[in-house]
Amino acid sequence: MSFVRWFVGRIVLLINWLTWPKSAKRPSESQQQVEQQLAAYSLYQFEACPFCVKVRRAMQRLNLPIELRDAKKNAQQRQELLEQGGRVKVPCLRIEEADGQVRWMYESDDIIAHLSKRFPV
Repeated sequence: MSFVRWFVGRIVLLINWLTWPKSAKRPSESQQQVEQQLAAYSLYQFEACPFCVKVRRAMQRLNLPIELRDAKKNAQQRQELLEQGGRVKVPCLRIEEADGQVRWMYESDDIIAHLSKRFPV
C-alpha cells in the first residue's frame, strides 16, 4: 500500500509540475505589503498530498510566498504541528494574529477561501 501511495504521489507531483499556474501581478509596493503580512503565515504540508498541492497552487495563483513547513520530512515541524495545532493533519495554515494569538486552519478549501479573501488580486 505504501508503494501505491508513493506512486500516486509522484503522479500528482508530475501533473502539478506540468500544469503549474502563473502568478498574479501586483504593483511592487502592494506586493511588498502582502509579503510583510505573510511573515505571520506558514503552511504545514506534505509534498505529495493532493490537498496540499491544491493549496500551493492557489498560493502560486495569488502570488503568496508563504513559508512551507514539511511535516512529513521534518520531525521538529511535525511535532510543532501536533503540539500547537492539536493534530498532524495537512494542509494546515498557521496564522499569527497581530495580538499574538495563533490560529490553525486545517481544511484546504477554508485555507484557499481565507487567502483569496485576505489577499485579493
